[in-house]
Formats: sequence, C-alpha cells, structure tokens
Amino acid sequence: MKTPERMSAVDRAWLLMERPTNPMLVVGLLVLRGVLSHAQLRAIVSERFLAFERFRSVPVMDTLSASWAPAEQFNVDDHVLRVALPTPAGKRELEELAGELASTPLHAGRPLWTFHLVENYRGGSAIIVRIHHCYADGIALVHVLMRLADAEPGGNAAASAPGGSPPLPGASFIPDILAQTLRASTALINQGIHYALHPLEAATAAREAIGLAVEAAHLGVVLADDPHTHLKASLTGSRGVAWAEPLSLEEVRTLSILLGCTINDVLVATLAGALGRYLDSHGDDTAGLTIRAAVPVNMRQDGDAPLELGNRFGLVFVDLPVGIRDPLRRLCTVHASMQALKGSTQALLTLELLSVLGSLPAAVEEPAMQLLSAKASLVASNLRGPQQPLLLGGVTISQLLFWVPQAGGIGTGVSMLTYAGEVQFGVIADRHLIRDPDELVGMMETEFDRLVYLVLLAGGSRLD
Repeated sequence: MKTPERMSAVDRAWLLMERPTNPMLVVGLLVLRGVLSHAQLRAIVSERFLAFERFRSVPVMDTLSASWAPAEQFNVDDHVLRVALPTPAGKRELEELAGELASTPLHAGRPLWTFHLVENYRGGSAIIVRIHHCYADGIALVHVLMRLADAEPGGNAAASAPGGSPPLPGASFIPDILAQTLRASTALINQGIHYALHPLEAATAAREAIGLAVEAAHLGVVLADDPHTHLKASLTGSRGVAWAEPLSLEEVRTLSILLGCTINDVLVATLAGALGRYLDSHGDDTAGLTIRAAVPVNMRQDGDAPLELGNRFGLVFVDLPVGIRDPLRRLCTVHASMQALKGSTQALLTLELLSVLGSLPAAVEEPAMQLLSAKASLVASNLRGPQQPLLLGGVTISQLLFWVPQAGGIGTGVSMLTYAGEVQFGVIADRHLIRDPDELVGMMETEFDRLVYLVLLAGGSRLD
C-alpha cells in the first residue's frame, strides 16, 4: 500500500478548525446554460479532478501531525451525486439547497469533497461543489475546477487563471502562541554561519523579523476586538447562501479609473455600505462605526506551481467604515485604509501563526482562533477567475461563485469573484446572524448604484 503523504502544518490547522457550527467547507457553484448529464459529470470528475491524487485520500490526524492516507474502497459514485429541484425551480430554491449543503459536514470516512449535479434548474443544470479547506485554499481550487472545463468545444483544459486576488491586501495562552510564532518567523536570523557569509541576506532577514514582531504586537495587543453588532453572536451551524446579480467588470473598472482608486477599493466600499445599511435596519447604532473583515491574501510566489494543492495564504484585517453613509466619502476612507495596508506583514504573520498552530496539539488551537476571530466580524474573499466563458462537457458556464469558510466565532462570509467580464458578490452566513442573506445582497446592489449615480452627478471627481 502507498505510504501516506504528510500533511502540511497549515493544512492541518484548517482541519483542526472543523466545528459542527462552522464546517470548514469551500463551496462553489457553477450555473450552466444547458443540460449536463450525470454520466458526463462523473466522467469529467474521474478523468480531470481525480488526476490530483489527494482527492482520492482522506486526512488522518494524530497528536501533533496529520497525513493523507489513500481511501479504502474509493467509489466516485459516493462523491458525484444528483438532486432535482421542484418545478419550476428558480434562484431562491437553488440558494436554499446551497445553504443546506454548506451547513452539512462531509462524510468523515471518505475523501472530503462532493459534486452535486442539480437537474432542472431554469432549463439547464447547476453544480454545487464542496471541498474541505484542508485540501486546498480557494485560489488553488479555482485552478483545479478550471481544469475541468474547456476554453472552447473540443479544446484542451482551460488555461489557469491569474493567481488569485492581489494583496488588499484561554487568554493567558495567547502570549505563548505569539512567542512561538515569532520564533518560527525569525528562525532565519539564527543561521549564523550562513548569514556571516551573506551579510546582505542577514540584514534583510533582520528587517523582516522586526516587521513581523511589530505586526504580532499589533494583532495581539493593539488591534482591539471588533465591536459587538448583529454579526457578533453565537452560531447555530445553519447557513444561508445568496448572490447578487453580477456587476459589469468594465463598469467597476471605469469607476475606479475616474476616481483614482482600485477595483478592490470600489468593491470593498460597496460591501461596507451594504453592511452599514443592513446593521442600521436591524437596530445596530452604526454612527461612526468601523468593523473589520479578515481578507485572505495569496502568499504564493511567481515561481510556484499554479496547480499545487494546499493552503498558502495569510490574512489581513481590513477596516470597513460601515458608519459612513456617503458613498464617495466612504470610498475615500476605504482607499486610504487600503493604501496603509500595502506595507503590512499581517498576511505573513498569520500564515506563520497557522503553521505553528498546525504543529501543536488540537487543544491549543481554540484560544488562538478565538483571538483572531475576535478581531473581525466577517471574512471577505476576492478571487479572480477566467476572463472568458468556459465550457463544461460542452455546456457554457454562465455563472461561477465561491464561498470560503469562516473560522472560530466568525459566521459571515462575503465573496467577490470575477468571471467572464463580470463581478459576482456572494454571501454565506449563519442564520442566527443574518436570517435572510438575500436582504444583504440586495443592499449591495443598491449601494453600488448609489455610487454610480453620485459619480455621474459629480462628473467623476478623483479621490487623490
């Protein structure tokens, strides 16, 4: 029998985060313009998805490590399933099904992934994909799922997309965790002989270590816990899912050029406005209020293999000025906050922290995760998908969405994904926090329209 592959410490950390109230599932949705049969999907998964050996393996964990063990009696039919929605099924019914699947843990004795083929959706098909976060992060999984598709009928597997979003970038136990993180991060400067021969490298490593030490202090001590709102409450494990009508990427880009900011600035400011409107409508006092989003940042280097599985991202904590009602002033504040984050090493620090946590006993992770999750009210991910429409089994993928899991006490996630010239907003939330995610989705559309209207009224005044 093949020797089990050792799991990386960071992947193990995500495996340890699994909770009944917060399953660590990356959930994807592909909406197809035509009908795809179960046999076609099964063949595509068998040929292309299972080309990655890890997807035939199950995670096995012991006290201080974990590994990928080949699944016994693996059967692809346990993972490629079919479900039919009642006629006439629409977006609301598909959202309900996606929310139900996002709330349901995967079978622990099998490889942790499934494809659900949804039949009879608006005259075509849809596919809901669930993959445990320990297998790979959203950036890697976008590449994997694109391998299932073709750029044109009869063509080769679609080319890989660009590498994800650009950088937006027990309490008594926490100082020990941070200390271990710093020791891991500053290990480079302990290699005295090497650095004696390479003084320029030593100086660079020392500067990096000092930067990480500053960020550790900032995260653990200076960065206050996020304020209490409706987004901060106990979790039930019952999740709702919704998505907005897509925005034109060209329209968002034009706005960013006119205003002298980035596309990310426009999207994050729109999200902040919608969250402020939502919290206001549910009784929170948002006057002057700022909350934070934990934003994944791709830490892969240019030379890294684009299709290598695993988790290689850090987190930055982005301020969302939800208390600013004026869209232009809010965008200006977001732009300034994003600029300030450009020199931050938060993403590297959190990646190192995850690596340390993944090397320690499971009981150690809980207080550290509570520390991190207390600093933010939601997770906001931004992924860049293919810019041209793709085909799956000869059928056009008209819509592509992703939702990443939340961890610790965070129960709300917002995804922004670009595909085929459009930007898609998606929301996933514990129903104790947001009973109807469609309500928040509608407010995102409203806030973007308000920004467009004000820009047209003002004639496009730049932020800088």
